[in-house]
Amino acid sequence: MKGEEQSRSLFGIPLTERPKWQQFLLCSSGFFFGYLVNGICEEYVYNRLQFSYGWYFTFVQGFVYLGLIHLQGFTTKQMVNPWNTYFKLSAVLMGSHGLTKGSLAFLNYPAQLMFKSTKVLPVMLMGAFIPGLRRKYPFHEYISAVLLVVGLILFTLADAQTSPNFSLIGVVMVSSALVMDSFVGNLQEAIFTMNPETTQMEMLFCSTVVGLPLLIPPMLLTGELFTAWNSCKEHLYVYAVLVFEAMATYVGQVSVLSLVAIFGAATTALVTTARKAVTLLLSYLIFTKPLTEQHCSGLLLIAMGIVLKLLPEYKDSNPHKHKRKQQHNEDHIGQDEERNPLV
Repeated sequence: MKGEEQSRSLFGIPLTERPKWQQFLLCSSGFFFGYLVNGICEEYVYNRLQFSYGWYFTFVQGFVYLGLIHLQGFTTKQMVNPWNTYFKLSAVLMGSHGLTKGSLAFLNYPAQLMFKSTKVLPVMLMGAFIPGLRRKYPFHEYISAVLLVVGLILFTLADAQTSPNFSLIGVVMVSSALVMDSFVGNLQEAIFTMNPETTQMEMLFCSTVVGLPLLIPPMLLTGELFTAWNSCKEHLYVYAVLVFEAMATYVGQVSVLSLVAIFGAATTALVTTARKAVTLLLSYLIFTKPLTEQHCSGLLLIAMGIVLKLLPEYKDSNPHKHKRKQQHNEDHIGQDEERNPLV
């Protein structure tokens, strides 16, 4: 409840005074816009230009974030949490970004995208162990998450047959990114929950500042720093694509942090899954790839999982609320009768 009482806005648009559905629509729209652009740019850079430098591209993206946050007027004087709050979050966040982008060197974009679509299940499972949350979800929500996973398996098996760019190394990398993702959303929600004064700008700024130095060791160990620098120096237009992508992703990042703060990590993971499905379809339409019946079966199961997650939540939320209110009123009446018996 504290998180709901905190006044929040999205790029100057006030959210707190709006109905929940409007908050959800605004945040989701910003997220969809940012990450649809991000998806198209990523596939262009990795698959069409054959530039697979995940750690380096994440490093460049971080500096674009810091520049945009500075333009928004955020300063460290506005921080309400100590720096050490963000060390664990930044480590898993940057690791997830780097491994996700790097996996595109071994997986085609749709396969990587569908692996990432299963994030909702590990996020739900990990939420039970994060201090400050200890969340438990109803059984039907776990079923919906399992449907997403089964849909992913069907899709990736079909994708392995239709695409030559499908490697076990890429599967390991994107699976490791999924494990890190299960921590990211829950840690973000825990910070917002334990300190409702935390803003989206502070979260993104601190995570980026703490996380950028963590990207240097893997770039040096793999030699990616110098290889990527030399490659991009010969093709400077790649930086223009990266900056444009980072600006769009920045909109998506701030929007998704708003979703986490208001609606929680699991609901946010579901929204990101829906976005991945849309991006996947756009990938096949824009880059004209073969879509088989097995692909469609996987997408159908994913859609069923999303519907199963959404319908009970909105259908049952008001009755539970009214039931709790009615029970409270009955208890209150009972107490009054005990104090003032009629006979």
